[in-house]
Amino acid sequence: MQQKRIPKILIISSDTGGGHRSAAAAIVAGVQKFFDGESYAVRVVRAVEESHHLSAKLVRLYNWILRNRQHWMKYFYWCMNKVRPERSEFFHKRCVGYVKELFERWCPHIVVSVHPLTQHIFARVLKELNLADRIPLVSVVTDPCYGFWKGWACDAVTLYLVANDDARRQLIDYGVAPERIKISGLPVHPKFDFPGEQAAQTARIALGLNPDKFTVFVNAGWEGGGNIPLIFRELVRGELDVQAIFLAGRNEELRGEAEQIASEAKFPVKVIGYSDEVEKLMRAANVMISKLGGLTTFEALSCRVPIIADSTTEPMPQEAGTAAMVVKSGAAVMLQKPSDVVPVIRRMIDDSKHYASLRAARSAWVPLSTIRPPARNTTLSVASWAQLSQSYLAKSRNNNWTTTFVVLNK
Repeated sequence: MQQKRIPKILIISSDTGGGHRSAAAAIVAGVQKFFDGESYAVRVVRAVEESHHLSAKLVRLYNWILRNRQHWMKYFYWCMNKVRPERSEFFHKRCVGYVKELFERWCPHIVVSVHPLTQHIFARVLKELNLADRIPLVSVVTDPCYGFWKGWACDAVTLYLVANDDARRQLIDYGVAPERIKISGLPVHPKFDFPGEQAAQTARIALGLNPDKFTVFVNAGWEGGGNIPLIFRELVRGELDVQAIFLAGRNEELRGEAEQIASEAKFPVKVIGYSDEVEKLMRAANVMISKLGGLTTFEALSCRVPIIADSTTEPMPQEAGTAAMVVKSGAAVMLQKPSDVVPVIRRMIDDSKHYASLRAARSAWVPLSTIRPPARNTTLSVASWAQLSQSYLAKSRNNNWTTTFVVLNK
């Protein structure tokens, strides 16, 4: 009797900001739900950082700019478009050993990219190993609006999963064949939901806050950059009947600054550094102050949390479209200057119809997979391909090494 083979899914990502990690975690959660007790294996690797020390330095530079000089990001992207490191022979030679070793040790049935810097080298290695027509390469584009980086476009990707028609048009304009693109929505983890006001009160109590008081969540993001501290300072100066949570991310310097600002507040403030339970902070919040763009936006909307968007910090090129679309939909309010934060929040507290309209607007625009059950469409595409790939075994020999692979049944 032939032993049943377990589908193996390899997710390749990078910790450039928190969105790519969140997308990978959402797909993992969705895969678990999809297989529902059946055996499977899924592995997430930080392929950019792990492949070579030079690419790891590139990631550290990106995150430093994100934390300290966010207005430089447009120049960083300009350089990336000129150098195109994802297609560079220089980087390929230095990273190819890592990728081949990963295939040899883990032998995935399907490779899923959630980061534009990863898919090109993996596609090339699959071709060099004569596996390009056997192991599908799926790219989950985490930028939902027209104008994202051209590095997402790769001729060898088997299937693209995108948030909406806007992202689909951008890939087509970059030369991707329409039949290789599927609109699936963005992968948002199922834990980002709104179970009801009672759960929100419970979340506030767990944070040591008043369960019944209007709660402002100030989210500085993964690296804690931009002008969020200026907005937070204006919030603290305001005469508001609220309580606040400040998330500094991995930026310890910002955490210290936030604690100093919070000490001057006339209302309760809880300052937090890095947290991998952001969903609990969103669940406790009545409103979130954050920059717009990236998966954080859609995680908040999935939790039915209106957004006060920081427009005082210049958005990254791939995030500008998201800001415009969400504000236009009525699910967010754009701050033109930090001092606007107090009157914006005061109106939300005093005008119940205005606040209710902000909460209701999220369901009219949020990309498909951010409406429960999150990640379902993306997961069905990824997991179904992995499940189908159990049809037969193929032995691949290349460069004197032999590995057994499960092949996709097209």
